[in-house]
Amino acid sequence: MKYWFLIVLLIGVFFGCKEEEVGKIDRYALVKRNSPLVTEVEELSALSVGNGNFAVTVDATGLQTFPDFYAKGMPLGTQSQWGWHSFPNPENFRFEETLKDYDFRGKPEPYSVQFGEPGRSKDAANWFRVNPHRLHLGYVGFEAEGLRPSDIQDPHQELDLWNGTIRSRFVLNGDSVAVKTAVDPNRDVLAAALSSPLLERGELGISFRFPYPSGQHADDATDWSVPEKHLTILVEQDAQSALLKRTLDEAVYYVRISWEGKASLREKEAHYFVLEPAQKDFSFSCVFVEEPVKEDVEVEMVLSDASDYWQQFWKNGGAVDFSGSTAAGAKELERRVVLSQYLMAIQSAGMYPPQETGLTYNSWYGKFHLEMHWWHGVHFALWGRPELLERSMDWYAEAYPMAKEIAERQGFKGCRWMKMTDPSATEAPSGVGSFLIWQQPHFIYMAELLYRSSPTPEVLEKYGFLVEATAAFMASFADYDMMEGRYILQGVIPAQETLRAVETINPPFELSYWHYGLSVAQKWRERAGKARRVQWDEIIDKLPPLAELDGLYLASEDAVDTYKDIRFTSDHPAVLGAMGMLPQNNLIRTDYMQNTLDWIWDNWNWGKTWGWDYPMTAMNAARLGDREKAVGALLMDKRTNTYLISGHNYQDARLRVYLPGNGGLLTAVAMMCAGWDGNELPTPGFPDDGSWKVVWEDLMVMP
Repeated sequence: MKYWFLIVLLIGVFFGCKEEEVGKIDRYALVKRNSPLVTEVEELSALSVGNGNFAVTVDATGLQTFPDFYAKGMPLGTQSQWGWHSFPNPENFRFEETLKDYDFRGKPEPYSVQFGEPGRSKDAANWFRVNPHRLHLGYVGFEAEGLRPSDIQDPHQELDLWNGTIRSRFVLNGDSVAVKTAVDPNRDVLAAALSSPLLERGELGISFRFPYPSGQHADDATDWSVPEKHLTILVEQDAQSALLKRTLDEAVYYVRISWEGKASLREKEAHYFVLEPAQKDFSFSCVFVEEPVKEDVEVEMVLSDASDYWQQFWKNGGAVDFSGSTAAGAKELERRVVLSQYLMAIQSAGMYPPQETGLTYNSWYGKFHLEMHWWHGVHFALWGRPELLERSMDWYAEAYPMAKEIAERQGFKGCRWMKMTDPSATEAPSGVGSFLIWQQPHFIYMAELLYRSSPTPEVLEKYGFLVEATAAFMASFADYDMMEGRYILQGVIPAQETLRAVETINPPFELSYWHYGLSVAQKWRERAGKARRVQWDEIIDKLPPLAELDGLYLASEDAVDTYKDIRFTSDHPAVLGAMGMLPQNNLIRTDYMQNTLDWIWDNWNWGKTWGWDYPMTAMNAARLGDREKAVGALLMDKRTNTYLISGHNYQDARLRVYLPGNGGLLTAVAMMCAGWDGNELPTPGFPDDGSWKVVWEDLMVMP
């Protein structure tokens, strides 16, 4: 009997050791040690709470007390997916007036562009480029006589990632102030719990201020100078709540403020209300909605629901722990990865593709760029959260009629996905964006990830029609070169936007993406029980190899001076995406690609790059087996690869927030951990010299 006991004990010890060796990540510890801590009033240190469709950014007070101070840093935005506005159009500009014919194939192709010469076409293009634009829904801050940023003493603010709450403490006029701030996980609700003797003495209130939109290219969407152009009306009020109606030209929305405890609300001036509590502990909430609501919101319920949501978020899906690594940069990389997961979930997981600055402030008028959707969304599937990607995929069905119209207008089949747009799917006029094509296969790529996450007939049925229409455009866009017996891509501006549409032929990334997109579209037909399209197979077979010179891949077939002209070595090194973002195919030689990576690494104009160029480089290096460069790219010490205390990828004074960089980082790390189709090496993107001990869970293999 005692021998059986010893055998059982030994088995238990063996499996116990085995489990410890494999290990489960302590997710609470991982998240907790990377929660940001702010200890000064600094313009780039604002933090955000949100749910993907709605987000609020607050300053060191835990509210939006100093919007002017933070305006050129991390703006204090309150933005939603539904909140859009258009300026009046008294000249009755029509979209058709933005079109201009181009001849790339011996026939006119109308593109919606910007115009340099004065006239109605220029004015129309400018109007459609600016409108509609995303709204700032309103500032909620502290109110005190003569309050300035310098009055905030001893700030201590933590973004509690595990519970989705910002906890703020500071001293004002010798008294302490404590604030808990959260956003409801399912509704556009801001909730705050406050505690301070200043509240009880009537020395501290809460302000609600509402601006008119500025309509600028990149700013906080705030114009205080035209109060006569909009209305803020107190519709109803009782002892515990008030309903405000906002009217900005044809845009209308409502703000319901409710509070728990004694307080009174007064209108200080137009678009400016102040809530004045009369007790030390005080809670309030703001609901931003398109239609009026009657229900008051319990602050504790919002805090509780937020906590439940975020704990489930962190407990499920992917996780990567670098704490066992001794390599320089491992701790910083872990911080960026954890914070990027949070930022993408609150900023880029809504019902529409997100703008590049998310819901923090407006860039490109608040519109979203479909070529960036890959960077915003792919990581959700790879990190085991495909439902967050799926939210924005539904919009493509709504946008399909507009995309089909673009293709038909230009003489192509299927649908042509626009570059810069808004919820209405109206194409924004652009001298660059209208000629981009690399957004086109994105839908196929992302639909494929969703199918891999859930390989069911329902997924095929839901996305199959749009996969087919997307591929149909790609096939009709590829021109057959009878002299060479091959297909070419022309009349495009590639992802490397320094190239010109009238010159560019067969840019390498787009060429590789056409191969991938059409190949996957054929698989979708087979899965649905349909025959492969013969023409698509012919195009796949007759796409030419990537153009090269002396063993280095060119920026495009015509760009023979790629390695002499700085125009071709600035902006995105997109050639690396041809085998990095995408799997290797028979158009690519790995030795030429390695040569190209090495040259780019040593010689590229890195000062002119963007945040997603570093993860793109990392993915290329990983597929080539160059693990040192893979990690080195993610940690490259360049301005556009900077990550702020909040985790935001900083680019420059204009783009202090650049979420494609965050999403790209997550995509690269997932691929460097879990690998890609056909890879058999563990953590293939990290050096195996012992300095990188990377533990990961629940990541999906990349195509």
